[in-house]
Amino acid sequence: MSLQWTIIATFLYAEIAFVLLLALPIASPSKWQKFFRSKFLAYISNQASIYFLVLIGVLVLCLLDAIREMQKYSNIESTDHQHLDAEMQGNMRLFRAQRNFYISGFALFLLIVIRRLVQMIAELATLLAQAEANFRQAQSASATAKTLLSQQGEGDEKNKKEVEELK
Repeated sequence: MSLQWTIIATFLYAEIAFVLLLALPIASPSKWQKFFRSKFLAYISNQASIYFLVLIGVLVLCLLDAIREMQKYSNIESTDHQHLDAEMQGNMRLFRAQRNFYISGFALFLLIVIRRLVQMIAELATLLAQAEANFRQAQSASATAKTLLSQQGEGDEKNKKEVEELK
């Protein structure tokens, strides 16, 4: 495997590990949110969209190269097995082109999946924080309503006693 395909395969393996890390319930969404908003990632995120687009561009170029290689080696005319070495070498090159196609295709797919997972985890953490704040606000409002009702109940009892005294 050439250096470029070794790098892309390593990148694919790292993406798989990162997706598994995000998908497993190892850390809560709020902890992921803290990690995503750390100073180091904030520094990187200023130019993250540029990195993302460059990475997508590189992976698309590699995918197109693999497609071109597949087309080139799949159109080899079959002979009557006269030159077995040449046929085996052509099949080997076709296999490598197909392998490179799958490696670059899955790497491109997982890059998009990772970006969406990170966005969804960040949104989930925000929504959980809002839900907790709304729950606390509702508890405070119900406690205030109970105290107002109890105060109003005391006033009603006084009014009832005054009405009974007047009768």
